[in-house]
Amino acid sequence: MSMHSGTATTMTDSHYEVLVVGGGIHGAGAAQACAAAGYRCLLVEQHDWGWATSSRSSKLLHGGLRYLQTGQLKLVRECLQERERLLRNAPELAHSNWFYLPLYEDSNYPPWKIFAGLSLYRLFTGLANPHGRFRIVPRSEWQHLHGLCTDRLRAVFAYQDAQTDDRLLTQAVKDSAVSLGCETACPAEFLAATHSSDGWRVDIHDSSGIRTINCSVLVNASGPWVNDVIGRCGSRTSLPIELVQGTHLVLQQQISRECFYLEASDHRAVFVLPWHGRTLVGTTETRYQGDPAATQPTAAELQYLLATVREHFPQADLAIHEQFSGLRVLPASTERAFLRSRDTQFLDDRGLISLYGGKLTAYRATAEQLLGHVRRHLDARTPIADTRTLPLHHPAADS
Repeated sequence: MSMHSGTATTMTDSHYEVLVVGGGIHGAGAAQACAAAGYRCLLVEQHDWGWATSSRSSKLLHGGLRYLQTGQLKLVRECLQERERLLRNAPELAHSNWFYLPLYEDSNYPPWKIFAGLSLYRLFTGLANPHGRFRIVPRSEWQHLHGLCTDRLRAVFAYQDAQTDDRLLTQAVKDSAVSLGCETACPAEFLAATHSSDGWRVDIHDSSGIRTINCSVLVNASGPWVNDVIGRCGSRTSLPIELVQGTHLVLQQQISRECFYLEASDHRAVFVLPWHGRTLVGTTETRYQGDPAATQPTAAELQYLLATVREHFPQADLAIHEQFSGLRVLPASTERAFLRSRDTQFLDDRGLISLYGGKLTAYRATAEQLLGHVRRHLDARTPIADTRTLPLHHPAADS
């Protein structure tokens, strides 16, 4: 389904202070932040808004409870703060929900450790904030947990996080950027860029043919294509990254109106989530090489996800309605993907600012960090808005 709204291209000039390549959540967030800060901005997207990774996530706005295990406390705290902002600023696109976390006799984490983690989660959310509440589900209620297997079940915790439609959120942020004066070109392919004393000369190809645009700062928010864009800018330096595929499937049956945080056979987290009357299940971590546009779920990934659901919900109908995969961009390492930092990484090369990593939930905070890099190359402008309080609207409301 196309997510274009209105005219695909609103480009009116050949010079912008900031040109952003990539119409995913981080590109849209960068454009919104730059426009709010008063910069003349152009956002370029080759396919469609949120076409790749930003429409293939777990659809969660969350702190990342599992990242407490790897000591990423700053990331968790930042994500929880941003989750709360989205619940306030985008009520049409973000809603809180209860998450059930069952612990079995062979679970990797003892109940005391989960209690400690949820206590820290609550502290980061704010002790007075109702979204920080959690509880231990009494044994008398286990039979009401939508067919959850209770054999060797030791404890069940319930806590709150939030859900969204990632693609609609991306378009809403893009629409916000446009309302602040940002212009767009979509579909438009970034072809190449050359650096000069006054900035960057950028060639793009859209429905009108090849255009040359000048900009002072070039933001590379192209996700899995980040090194491809760097190469098209004439740089021989590439970022030390690895692409990790995450697969999701959508079951025909809706198992629950609430969410479940399950521990898979390899002790990874697998989420079972309500999604438009069905059930979204994800995700996996599979190293990926090849064309980022060609990512597809593998048979092994689907088997892994189905086995996890079957183990926890033995009576559930596992008929698959849909399946999809997206790519995380992580720092290259021999460590498991789970153990690597999820913080956004930046590389500033003469005003070519490339970013990768980061979380959907923290896109706005990432864009604030990006502004710090932009301001090293451009004088400060008079801000016209504050993204911390800007409302975001469901894109359908504008059509």
